[in-house]
Amino acid sequence: MNSPEDRALYAELTEAVAGLPAAQQPQWPEPGAVTEATEQLRQMPPLVFAGECDLLRTRLAAVAQGEAFLLQGGDCAETFAGVSADNVRNKLKTLLQMAVVLTYAASVPVVKVGRLAGQYAKPRSKPDEARDGVTLPAFRGDIVNSFDFTEDARRPDPARMVRAYHASAATLNLARAFVGGGYADLHQVHAWNTDFVRTSPAGQRYERLAGRIEQALAFMKAIEIDPEQLRTVELYSSHEALLLDYELPMTRVDSRSGAPYDVSGHFLWIGERSRQLDGAHVEFASRIRNPIGVKIGPTTSTDELLALADKLDPDRVPGRLTFVTRMGAQRIRTALPSLIQKATANGLVATWICDPMHGNTYEAPSGHKTRRFDDVVDEVRGFFEVHRSLGTHPGGLHVELTGDDVTECVGGGDPIAEDGLASRYETVCDPRLNRTQSLELAFLVAELLEATR
Repeated sequence: MNSPEDRALYAELTEAVAGLPAAQQPQWPEPGAVTEATEQLRQMPPLVFAGECDLLRTRLAAVAQGEAFLLQGGDCAETFAGVSADNVRNKLKTLLQMAVVLTYAASVPVVKVGRLAGQYAKPRSKPDEARDGVTLPAFRGDIVNSFDFTEDARRPDPARMVRAYHASAATLNLARAFVGGGYADLHQVHAWNTDFVRTSPAGQRYERLAGRIEQALAFMKAIEIDPEQLRTVELYSSHEALLLDYELPMTRVDSRSGAPYDVSGHFLWIGERSRQLDGAHVEFASRIRNPIGVKIGPTTSTDELLALADKLDPDRVPGRLTFVTRMGAQRIRTALPSLIQKATANGLVATWICDPMHGNTYEAPSGHKTRRFDDVVDEVRGFFEVHRSLGTHPGGLHVELTGDDVTECVGGGDPIAEDGLASRYETVCDPRLNRTQSLELAFLVAELLEATR
């Protein structure tokens, strides 16, 4: 897989980012081991294909134009231990259940993008972590080091990048098998939602909407409409393109067009901590053809927004650029309007989606990092309110979630209290919505979508 064109591209990209500020990169102890790992990655087959990335860009163009809705969700940080059929199936089940509800409410296609098969690197607020007088490197995701608080575990190991590649390949294989093998059948997914509505106190609030979906499916069955599209779905992978030593060797030349694509995932985003205009991450993203997202926080200026668009999408290609807003419930209504107004006035054709998770994190008295479900919902409401007031399209959701019954975020219809967080607090980084909270959020967003129709 290391063609002369790919070798030339790797050299070009390496030279382009050399010397530029590169935030959130680990301090590898052995440069020779980094070279060995990147050489192995350069020989590996693509995890995704350029044509799939192009199709996703077309789908995102429809989102930007108000003709579709984007649902992006999955783990905060994937783990090697989490690569199992049960874990992947549970995440997909939750994502598919949410998508059915949103599709019916919006009356437009829902583009389904998983935070999976590559979300192994995580930015950290501090490079080190201290416990009981001992200071060690921060946990930067399984692609860099281990979560265990020991010197050996926290030592950055470049060989983990190769392991992350194989874990991503296994996850993609499982996901493709599930969505292509009948697991995504619309009737089955709706049956899961019906069960949620019937058995969960949170779900019972949405019995009317679930009943209407049931009627629509019964009508299609009565008139013998049963297309293949009801049994399979398109599912795309995404992750934060944070670890450049992994992303650069996974970038290849497309044999059809001669253009460069990062074949580690379909959709890649740049985080709030690494989107410096003069930084290596923005430079790298500007040179690949994948759809690109950028996280936008409450301190982002309109000038920064336009400069990012000019760098990442100078030709204003619909579907190329997605702004992922992560403002916090208290600031979404004041910080977002000026950005959208400026973008609209300058002819940007960007997709706007809401990340209601990262701006609403706090530490509970128990010491657990958590989020209030009510704050998550309020930020989503604010996102819709701003777009409605400006006459623009609220394009979608970007949510950290799991299909398991964890206790990481407080509140919801089946409420989790702060003093109950420890019972099943399983995340290695940020708190995720559990299955019940995720489905409740989907039904709440469905009500917002119906109000905008």
